[in-house]
Amino acid sequence: MELDVRKIAYRLVSHRFPEARAAWLGGSAADGTGTVTSDLDITVLLAGAPAPYRESVFYGGWPVELFVQTEESIRWFCAGERRDGDPTTRRLIGAATILVDRDGSAARLQNACLTELEAGPDRPAEERLADMRYRVGTLLDDLSGGGPESEQLLVATELWRATLELLLAGHGRWLGGGKWLHREAVTYDEQAGTDYAETLARAVRSVAEGAVEPMIAVVSAVLELFGGPLFDGYRVEGPEPARTSASSASAE
Repeated sequence: MELDVRKIAYRLVSHRFPEARAAWLGGSAADGTGTVTSDLDITVLLAGAPAPYRESVFYGGWPVELFVQTEESIRWFCAGERRDGDPTTRRLIGAATILVDRDGSAARLQNACLTELEAGPDRPAEERLADMRYRVGTLLDDLSGGGPESEQLLVATELWRATLELLLAGHGRWLGGGKWLHREAVTYDEQAGTDYAETLARAVRSVAEGAVEPMIAVVSAVLELFGGPLFDGYRVEGPEPARTSASSASAE
């Protein structure tokens, strides 16, 4: 199966991008965790235009996500993702299978991405952690206050994600979207000897069955790791364009 996937990915790159300097096959289909709906995540390195762009296609019966990059665009995306704590580009290159390496750039960039993945993201600013604590706390209040079952389930799913993001960011770990957020939490638990990822997942199922207490307990425990809920004194300054407009209006 894995060999077939690599052959299909290589044929696509050879057909669509004969000038490619490098190409990598990443994602679930490449690492053996794919399902029947998984796509092929292929990153292609070009010397210049028409990169960078992203395109979704079908090839050889497979859905394919193409991430067509230059070295400059890879650096740009990685810089933004480091600030956000989400290493999507680094995963797609670092934790991938090399398909093409015409000038050594595939191995070089893969090693660089792996090193950065292992190093972790920048530590979040205190303001960002405050934002996370505030959001988790207000969602927890919504859940604790009761309400229609459908609303509580929606709040619980939002709280699940927000709590995992606080846990990971607060410990200097990478985040992620969807299943990748859960996988990062599982990795954290394995290294820290905790069980937050599965406990939160079970707690959401409990909310669906009408019991909010397990969710309240685990979320409260995570909040306490970072000083507890934040409400009194929490303040966010308006964005500069809004402040400039307000100053101009008051001067008229």
